Amino acid sequence: MGERGDIIRTMHKALKADGLERDPMTFQIHDAAPEIPITGRVVDKYLTDELGETLTLVVDGIDGRTHHVARIDPARVADARIGSVVEIGPPNTASRPSDRAIAAIAEGGAYRPSRHLEQAKFEGRVPGGDYQGYVDAHVRRLEALRRAGIVERIDADQWRIPQDFESRAAAYDAGRNRQANIRILSVPRLEQQIGADGATWLDRRMVSAETSDLAPSGFGQQVRDAMDRRREHHLDRGDAARQPNGSIAYRRNLLATLREREVARVGGDIAATKGLPFRAAKDGETVSGKFTGTVHLSSGKFAMVEQSHEFTLVPWRPVIDRQLGREVMGVVQGGSVSWQLGRQRGLGL
Repeated sequence: MGERGDIIRTMHKALKADGLERDPMTFQIHDAAPEIPITGRVVDKYLTDELGETLTLVVDGIDGRTHHVARIDPARVADARIGSVVEIGPPNTASRPSDRAIAAIAEGGAYRPSRHLEQAKFEGRVPGGDYQGYVDAHVRRLEALRRAGIVERIDADQWRIPQDFESRAAAYDAGRNRQANIRILSVPRLEQQIGADGATWLDRRMVSAETSDLAPSGFGQQVRDAMDRRREHHLDRGDAARQPNGSIAYRRNLLATLREREVARVGGDIAATKGLPFRAAKDGETVSGKFTGTVHLSSGKFAMVEQSHEFTLVPWRPVIDRQLGREVMGVVQGGSVSWQLGRQRGLGL
C-alpha cells in the first residue's frame, strides 16, 4: 500500500501543477504496458531509475481516467512535453516485412539468399536497385534469429526455416521489447491546436467523426469542447460550411490543405532567417540533399533537407535520425516519405 500511496500522491501533485482536479477513483496504475491503448495528454514524466533508462508517464486520458504508466523508453517520448497528446499501447508484436519476405521465399523449409536475389531482380521493386544490400539485410535478420535458436544456418546459401517461423520471430521481438508502444499524436497542447493553421490532432479526429471514445468528463470533455472551437475556427476561415440540416461540411482534402499552408508559412519564415530559398516538395517527387535538422509543426514533425541553392521540409520518420548531417534521398508519397538510405534501400523504411 505504501508504494501505491506514493504513486497516487505523485499523480495528484502532477495534476494540481497543471491546474487539474481528478477523482482518485479514476486513477489507474499500470504495472505493465496497457493491453488496450490509452490516449491522453501528458501531465507528468519523470525518470523511474537512477540510470535514466526508463521513464514514468502520468496521462490524463480521453477515457475519463488518469493513468500512471511505468517503464517507458525515454527515446520514444523525447519530443513529448507536458500537455502533448500521446497514445500508449501494448508492445508491437506484428511480424516484420523482412520476416514475411523470408517465409515467402523459403521452399521446403529452406531459405536461400541466392534465390531471394534472383527473385528481387526479377520483380525489380527494390528502390535504387541495391538488390544485394536488400538481401544482405535479410541475412542479418536471420543471423539474429539464429542466435535466438529460431533458425539454423546449414551453409553459406541455405537456412533452415521452421514452419511457424513468422510467429516465433514476432514472439522473439515481443520478448525483447516489453515496453509500451508509444505514438506522439500532437506535440502542441490542446489549446494551441484550436487556432493553429496546420493539420492538428483535433482536425484528424473531426474528419474521422469518431467521438465514442471521448468520456463526458475530464480530458474527454475538454477534447469535445476544443473540437467545437476548432470547428468554429474553420467556419470563420472558410474551410468549412454549415449545411441546411445543421451538419458541417469541410473543405475537400482539408488535412492536406492545412498541412501545405503551414509548411509554406514556416518554410518562408525559415528562409528569411537562413537566407536560403524554400521550395515545397510535391507528392510523388524525389527529394535529395543534406538532412540538417527537424522542425515541430502543428501538422507533425518535419525533416529539413538542404541543397546548395534551396531547402525543403518533408514529413519526418525515425529511420532518418542517424543520417543527421548526411545526404539523404526519398520519395514523397501521400503525406509521408519513403526514404532510400544507402545499403538499407528497399527495406520499406
